[in-house]
Formats: sequence, structure tokens, C-alpha cells
Amino acid sequence: MSATLSSDSRNSAPPQVAIVGAGPAGLIAAEMLAQAGCVVTIHERMPSPARKFLIAGRGGLNLTHSEPRATFLARYGGAADWLAPLLDAFPPARLQVWVEGLGEPTFIGSSGRLFPASFKASPLLRAWLRRLDALGVRLTPRQLWKGWDESGGLRLATVEGEAIIRPDATLLALGGASWPRLGSDGGWVERLRAIGVTVAPLRPANSGAHIGWSETFRTRFAGQPLKRIALTFEGATVRGEAMIDPVGLEGGAVYALSAPLRAMVERQGQATLTLDLRPDLSAARLAERLAASRKGESLSNRLRKAAGLSPVAAGLLREGEGALPTEPLGLAARIKALPLTVTGMAGLERAISSAGGIARSDVSDGLMLRARPGVFVAGEMLDWEAPTGGYLLQASFATGAAAAVGILGYLGVRAPEPWTGGWQAEARGEPRARREAKARDDG
Repeated sequence: MSATLSSDSRNSAPPQVAIVGAGPAGLIAAEMLAQAGCVVTIHERMPSPARKFLIAGRGGLNLTHSEPRATFLARYGGAADWLAPLLDAFPPARLQVWVEGLGEPTFIGSSGRLFPASFKASPLLRAWLRRLDALGVRLTPRQLWKGWDESGGLRLATVEGEAIIRPDATLLALGGASWPRLGSDGGWVERLRAIGVTVAPLRPANSGAHIGWSETFRTRFAGQPLKRIALTFEGATVRGEAMIDPVGLEGGAVYALSAPLRAMVERQGQATLTLDLRPDLSAARLAERLAASRKGESLSNRLRKAAGLSPVAAGLLREGEGALPTEPLGLAARIKALPLTVTGMAGLERAISSAGGIARSDVSDGLMLRARPGVFVAGEMLDWEAPTGGYLLQASFATGAAAAVGILGYLGVRAPEPWTGGWQAEARGEPRARREAKARDDG
């Protein structure tokens, strides 16, 4: 690749852009840059692109969420004001339009989440890669970024040995540190710190909670689901589902509370999570049903018939401290507010995403590193976190698009016409009732 372009040379040759990382942030930036006339090469350490994207789509690819802007932005906590202009430039409806432009119809489920009609990531990725190929984007796998040489060239470890390239601009889209076997292992952190970039430690986000199950409970119920429950921590209540893990609880309802749980565990060594096994019933109504049980009926039968608890839910009640109440009011209270002691959170190798990353103060509005002009960053490398439900992918796309705009501004290249779509746009394709019936994201 050429050396940094002068103002004259930029008018005579298309700019050369290197993108390190082939996840959603890197790929969307590559598309926008190629549309603007840049020569784009993507350097990916793994044998194939977007591996985490594909894994995320196995259970139904939740692309984004259709809720109002203020509610949506609040999901990003302390990073909301930083991400707001980036999400405004690439909001959920714009992502929807882009997906449908690849030939993938979308629908909004009854919980407001947006999915491709296929529920899969692989058809979408195949169509995306075909588009990138048609735009001239070059994807080079098995190339590990190792930092810079003394003159600022990018060092890449390839199957043929080390290579040095000198693009006109670089985008680092290396992800965080969750699911490291898929390629994002946080190895970039020390390389950036070495040039003076402030990087908050990478920590597990959207991770399971460690709970000290008894051996009897663990042996019998590990791997079984808890359906239609509610979890409460520090005044926040989340309805959904969870899964009994050998070391604790996994699942969407837990992930939604993982950030405050993690903070409490870091401060105090443990946290108390409250589980409601029948959130659809009031404590009074539940007590009435328990009181109406037949005389002499066993506790197991009362829990199953009157309280409507599954075997795993009934087993959980016995995991609590102290004897299980037998009188209706006390038993109903325990069912509605079962305390669980969280002693830790699942590590980065099991987390859905990671918290921490490059500090806001260390990048420009266009996401260029202040310590290294011409080098931009996007995706989970930045210091933000969000729950599952489409927020992770949406911010990855939005920051990738913002970095592409920043690169074009740096190179003096006109940005392509933006895709259309505001915050409130109804999904197209299928009738709403059918879309909601197909959505498997409830609970």
C-alpha cells in the first residue's frame, strides 16, 4: 500500500484503507469506504470472517430493537451520551433498511426485537460478502495485527511471514475479549497502551452469575431451563428465562442485570439476586392457591399443582437458606422472592460481550486515535457496554459506520449518500401478526 497521501496525490489515486478485523463493525465500514471509492483490504486473524456474528445467530439473529429512541439509548448506561450521535446517524431503522437491501426480509417480534425472517446469520453474511466482493473489497484471512514498526507501518503476521503495510488510513475493529476462541481475545490492549492510549480493563459483560449450588441440585438440574421468571437486583426487575448452569445461572434475564451484579461483586465480594418463580401471580393469590391444597398433600405436590412450579423451580426453593416455610403465606413469599447469593460472574471466555475498552477522551468525534493520527477504532474496542436484545450489534454497526465517515473526512473523500430510515419505522414484508407469532424472543 502507498504511503500517506499528500493533498495532490489524493486527487490522482484512490486512497488505500486497511481494516483489521472482519466483524460487523469492520465489514460495514469496508462497505461504506468502498462505495466512496477507497481501495479496501480487510485483514482478519481467523480463517473466515464474522465468526462471533455467526455464533450469535444460531439461536435467532437479534439484529436490533424497535423501541423509542430515549429508551433505546438508556440501554447504554454511562456511554449513552457518547454513542447518541453515532446511533442517531445509524439508527435501528437504518440497519433494518440495510438488511432488507441484502435480500433478507425482517420482522419485529412481540417484544420489539428485530430479526431477519430466516432467523439466521449465515444467509445474511453470505449476501454481505458477495456485495463486498462486488465493490472490490479484498478479504485476507489468517493475518494477525502485531502493532506498528518504527516508521508507523502496520505489522502483520501472515502464513508467509511478517508483512509491513502502509495504508493511507487504518481502522482497528478487533472486538473486545469475550469468546476469545472466535478471534477477539483483547490482545490489542497492551499494544495501544504502549503508544499512550487509555484503555479501561476488559471485563465480562452479559455474563452468567456464579451461585454455590448444592451437589444434589447441581447433579439433578444442571442444563435445565427456568421459564417465565423475574429477577430483581437493586430495584431493577427483568422478566425472562434463565438456565441452570453447573456453577450458577445463565441466560437473558441474568445478562440484563450482569453489569450491576458485577459492580456489586467487585465492591463487596458477593451480591443478592432475588428470583420470582411466579411473576404472573401476586403473593396473595399464590397463598390462596396453596391454602386450597388438599389436606395431607405432600409439599412436592403442592408446589407442582397449586403453585405451578416445575421440578427445577421446586428444587431451587430448597436451595435457600433456612427451612422452607410450609404455611401458605410464608411459602408464597419465598416463591415470590427467593434470595440467591451471587459470588462471582462468569469469565470472559463465557461472556456474551465485554465491558471496558478505549476511553472516550482518547478518540476524536470521528473515532480516530488522538495518539495515532490516521488510525481509527470501532465496535467493542471502545469503552461501552449494553445488554443483549440487539443493542450490541446496533452499536457495533453504528460505530463502524461512524469510523468510516471519520476516515473519509480524514482522507478528504466525499462520503456516499446515507441509507434512509429514522428511529420509528414499521418492519416490512410479513403481516404484523405473523411476524409476532414467529418471534421466538419472548420470555
